[in-house]
Amino acid sequence: MMKLGFVSAILPDQNLEEVFATASRCGYDCVEMMCWPVGKASRRYAGVTHVDVTDFDEGDADAVRQLAERYKIEISSLGYYPNPLAPDKAEAEQAVSHLQHLIQAAALLGVGRVTSFAGRDWTKSIDDNWPRFLETWKPLVAAAEQQEVKIGIENCPMLFSSDEWPGGKNLAINPVTWRRMFDAIPSPYFGLNYDPSHLIWQQMDYLAPMREFADRLVHVHAKDVRVDRHRLDQVGILGCPADYHSPKLPGMGDVNWGQFFSVLSDVGYQGPVCVEVEDRAYEGSAEARELSLQQSCTYLRNYVPRPVRPVDNNQDGGAIT
Repeated sequence: MMKLGFVSAILPDQNLEEVFATASRCGYDCVEMMCWPVGKASRRYAGVTHVDVTDFDEGDADAVRQLAERYKIEISSLGYYPNPLAPDKAEAEQAVSHLQHLIQAAALLGVGRVTSFAGRDWTKSIDDNWPRFLETWKPLVAAAEQQEVKIGIENCPMLFSSDEWPGGKNLAINPVTWRRMFDAIPSPYFGLNYDPSHLIWQQMDYLAPMREFADRLVHVHAKDVRVDRHRLDQVGILGCPADYHSPKLPGMGDVNWGQFFSVLSDVGYQGPVCVEVEDRAYEGSAEARELSLQQSCTYLRNYVPRPVRPVDNNQDGGAIT
């Protein structure tokens, strides 16, 4: 059964227990927990640390599991979205090292999933990035497979600002590249963190890939997008993507969520579907961010109903919840 969650990056000022409490209060089943190295990051939604995996041990895992059990909320994945193929060697090495920490922590927690980016040197073509991709990701996937942890690569091009021009900072942008990735690294522990919104603003079919890559769907992001055609007519598809599209809450953009979940269910997907809030209209305050999670949950429960909990009668005649 699919489970509904959200990406914890939208709650940067909350600690781990507060995130669990928010998830419970809003009616979610799970959360994709952000696990950036402790410190600041310049990119929006980056640098958020709800689980510090740097020196993570069994005691830390027990503490996290106890919180999850207290609030009846699962962790869908440990998330970290750096650039493991950055041209700066120190940046790339740090990203790879921290991904290794995530894999180990996911195994200790019994979560079984890590979500991230493949990375890219944005000044080079996909072909020119390929040797480094293989050199970096074959050992990472081998380590994940040994720990029985699946890695889901999000299909975001990371092409939204001048420092990401012209190629973007993530290779995994389209089905052609996904086929190439999975042919080169056929491990079943290597797959996609699938986000339909990024295909829409690239003017691509967002339903067909879920059928072709059904066995590679490790994790799913529920993010909507509105392509502003009047702006696209002014800048064209060679313009910066941020000039002609806007991330939106589910139901407020161009994704047909009925069709989306119809295909997900047809292909037998039974994993988490996590709302990724990047809608600027809801970023003004902590209250607005929580309202965005409530609204998204209310809308998506039409497609991912909450499991019916067993009901029993206690001595006072009330329901045990």
